[in-house]
Amino acid sequence: MFGVSVGIMDVGVSGFPADYLVIAGGGAGWLGGGGAGGFRSTVTATGGGGSLESPFKFLLSTNYTVTVGAGGSFQGIAGSNSVFATITSVGGGQGAATGGAGSGGSGGGGGYGVAGGSGTANQGFAGGAGSTSGGNATGGGGGAGVVGTSSSSGNGGNGGNGVANSITGSSVTRAGGGGAYGASSAGSGGSGGGGNGSVGGTGGNGTVNTGSGGGGGGSVGGTGGSGLVVLKYPDTYTITIGAGLTGSTAAPAGGFKVSTITAGTGNVSWA
Repeated sequence: MFGVSVGIMDVGVSGFPADYLVIAGGGAGWLGGGGAGGFRSTVTATGGGGSLESPFKFLLSTNYTVTVGAGGSFQGIAGSNSVFATITSVGGGQGAATGGAGSGGSGGGGGYGVAGGSGTANQGFAGGAGSTSGGNATGGGGGAGVVGTSSSSGNGGNGGNGVANSITGSSVTRAGGGGAYGASSAGSGGSGGGGNGSVGGTGGNGTVNTGSGGGGGGSVGGTGGSGLVVLKYPDTYTITIGAGLTGSTAAPAGGFKVSTITAGTGNVSWA
């Protein structure tokens, strides 16, 4: 993490440091659970078991693009990417029906007898595999912190857990994978907002602004949770959150401001 006493003479043309958390939209469940959106951060922990990323260097009076990725809106739909400047987190893969699952930030859970989708390095983990042993069941969606569980003996796999992050000043877990459908029992959603699976009904939805995957359902899969962009920077600077974005900035604390952007596409700039 950067220090707070940064002056123009110290930084020069290289810019001023901002920490970030960029989470993509989670994939929708189908029978298999949806994968969590890609999770990239400079603070506490990042996705896929990777190393923390380096702070972004911003210039004053310069526009930087921000996009908050939507979750998969219906079964079979992947999550959308989230973007901050040059940082892109990949949308979560969709859960499978009977075939292969989608790859993404984290992979969706596989259909009957099929492997789960793959995750993206330093963003999330793969989904679990489906099984036909002892009854049809599908795999749990991958989470930002853990691989989705494979199914067995008719029991749907659990979604992989998300990652705890403290960029806002308190620890919050986000980006869990969706639990899966199973003929005998359904899997649970991963920590951080993953939707629960369902045996005969509709899978649970991924929690909004966590990038979590939707749960797999016997009738309809749950939708993926939308993503999130959080920016933390020295309180000597003031951010402008432009038109098209929904966001807010917390009161300065400990020498920093924290801006949380929850929806839309637009620009941010600092003065």
